[in-house]
Amino acid sequence: MSDLPPGTIRIADLPQTDRDFVRSALIDGTPLHRLLRLEIVEIGARHAVLSMPVSQEAFNSTGNLHGGAIATLIDVAAGTAAARGSGFEQGKQSLVTADLHVRYLGRPHGDLVFARAEVLKAGRQLVIVECRVTDPQERIIASADFSMMIVPLRRPLRPMATAKATDPDL
Repeated sequence: MSDLPPGTIRIADLPQTDRDFVRSALIDGTPLHRLLRLEIVEIGARHAVLSMPVSQEAFNSTGNLHGGAIATLIDVAAGTAAARGSGFEQGKQSLVTADLHVRYLGRPHGDLVFARAEVLKAGRQLVIVECRVTDPQERIIASADFSMMIVPLRRPLRPMATAKATDPDL
């Protein structure tokens, strides 16, 4: 018997071709996601779990995990949860971050951090998400309040060859 909520998908349990598809959907076309090596670990009806290695690409000038890298991990995890746990219609609407408040609470122990984002409330336009970043020993690294707006489909600021007009803003 699984202790996961019904409808939850653990990416590691998927066939390799499906894991590759999920990975490429996250990093293709988003160089920052690729640089930070973000990975989707688990998705559910109202939550998402992502991971990020504690690596040089995510360090600041003092050799510590950069607050902006942590904020990016939170933004992507919370945006993924918001897309899953709301009335968002991909191809018809865009999701945009309206507000992100991060509290940095500790340093990670180990070489990976995890962001678990959970939808608290999903309205017609505004989606409220709570997110916690932990290390492999489940010590809290950061906590965040996040809100995302569902807006009419937007055209990109700078069109890219690989971008489609119906791509979400995640």
